[in-house]
Amino acid sequence: MKKLALLLLALMAITSCKKAQEEFVIEDAEPQKPIVDFGFHYQDFNVHYDTIQSQDTFERILKKQNLNGKKVSQIIRIVKDSFPTSVRFKRPYVCLRSKDRYNKLQYLIYQPNRLDYYLIDLTDSIVGFKKSRPLTFKTRTVAGELIGSLTQTLRSMKIEPTLSGRLTKVFAWSIDFFKSRKGDKFALSFTERYINDTVYDGVDSLRAAYFEYKGEKIYAFPFAQERNGKIDYYDENGKALKNFFLKAPLKFVNITSKFSKNRFHPVQLKWKAHKGTDYAAPTGTSIMTTAAGVVEQSGYSTGNGNFVKVKHDKTYSTQYLHMSRILVRRGQRVKQGEIIGKVGSTGLATGPHVCYRFWKNGVQVDALKLKLPNSQVMEGRNLPRFKEQMRPLKRELDSVTDIRFHK
Repeated sequence: MKKLALLLLALMAITSCKKAQEEFVIEDAEPQKPIVDFGFHYQDFNVHYDTIQSQDTFERILKKQNLNGKKVSQIIRIVKDSFPTSVRFKRPYVCLRSKDRYNKLQYLIYQPNRLDYYLIDLTDSIVGFKKSRPLTFKTRTVAGELIGSLTQTLRSMKIEPTLSGRLTKVFAWSIDFFKSRKGDKFALSFTERYINDTVYDGVDSLRAAYFEYKGEKIYAFPFAQERNGKIDYYDENGKALKNFFLKAPLKFVNITSKFSKNRFHPVQLKWKAHKGTDYAAPTGTSIMTTAAGVVEQSGYSTGNGNFVKVKHDKTYSTQYLHMSRILVRRGQRVKQGEIIGKVGSTGLATGPHVCYRFWKNGVQVDALKLKLPNSQVMEGRNLPRFKEQMRPLKRELDSVTDIRFHK
């Protein structure tokens, strides 16, 4: 019985081995696809990868390839106008050699950056030229809500955080991101670059966006009014987002006195600097802020009368003097063109007018001579074309918002 049991165990072991062999038989694998880069099938070459070292020069790299001095000099002379005079430390280069017993260098490829490369072709005559790897662009449209700073939020959504700088610039005159609140919603549509369709190369362009701010959706759509012209961002109604300064704080302009280093003061009866521009108008005429910002000062002084000072950003501030009425308070955020007071003749004034003063980097300057940041006002003839481009982008933003927040 003991011998029989041992025989059975042996038969079972042989059977299980055969099954194991049957189970793990691997069919002939499908041939691996060749690696293709820079337009070459790497399976056709002996491929050698290397990086530029601290003492490397173009000449030294060529000498490493078993080329004699005469050949190296010939190559340098021929490709000097199409190859960089210096090579960058730690940047990669590739040598493609023949797959025979000679292992002869056929192509040398140097990459100063991820997109561009220089190629030397030694297969026939010596040729050198610069090329770029193919770029593809992929669109992403996402919706989200702030969980902290904009940069932090984008990073959590696996979006390149540097996009936050571009968004801040686009909405700079419409939104104070320091006052944005956790939970504020937004949607973005943007394109990303890929090299060879696989290597991520950053955000390329902002197609459209909106941010919730104080309960209001503020949209941004890029548009160039002229062919190949400057691109500015506009809301869904075609109003420029980059808040340009109005030319004057009144709708009807009547300049009675300009900025001057030495002007005879009509009340004080002496010569002194006049650091503003006077616009005459009937008492009670509406005074508008020339750009969006925050009211920095609002009150009365002997010389200025009733006045308002608005801080627009780190660089620019404006002030409006001699009001008959002040309609805003300190700390209030105002939009461009918002009425902040009424024309009067309070303070040192001989008649109803507004003295408009302008600060740049803390220094009073002549607003009429200053080159100010601006966006081109949407011309009526361009509005239909803008609307046609804007509508599908807005639908895209609204659609992804509905999917994200109204499932």
